[in-house]
Amino acid sequence: MKDKNQYLETLNFVKLSKDAIVPKRATAGSAGMDLYACMEENVLLKPGERALIHTGIAVGLPNRDFVALIFARSGLAVKHGITLMNSVGVIDSDYRGEICVALCNLGAEDYTISPGERIAQLAVMRVETPMPTEVDSLDETTRGSGGFGSTGK
Repeated sequence: MKDKNQYLETLNFVKLSKDAIVPKRATAGSAGMDLYACMEENVLLKPGERALIHTGIAVGLPNRDFVALIFARSGLAVKHGITLMNSVGVIDSDYRGEICVALCNLGAEDYTISPGERIAQLAVMRVETPMPTEVDSLDETTRGSGGFGSTGK
């Protein structure tokens, strides 16, 4: 029997706008669900600019064992330089507000975001929430405190 805290068979979304599109997977094998822009008119993103794009939806994660993560769409990033401002957006299990996506244009040309356009992808993952504990030292490892580039090129 499946433990309800281990598996999510469904994920609840609420449309906050009549024009919102509930996220969906592009293919059966897609890990992420597409998020769609929900606004009244186009948004022009010039090179170097950023914008907060509304999706018109809210998600209901069942408990703190899950997190929803927003990732860039690879096609937008590679073809147009459109990516997320914060690399990955985090939606905590207790957040019930509108999902908004902070996009930026790292490309060399203007890009227009249209209502209903796929702008990002949403993936749901399990999350561990250990209690932070201060200790006097950490266990030794082969790498130790070696930082950037310490294991090779």
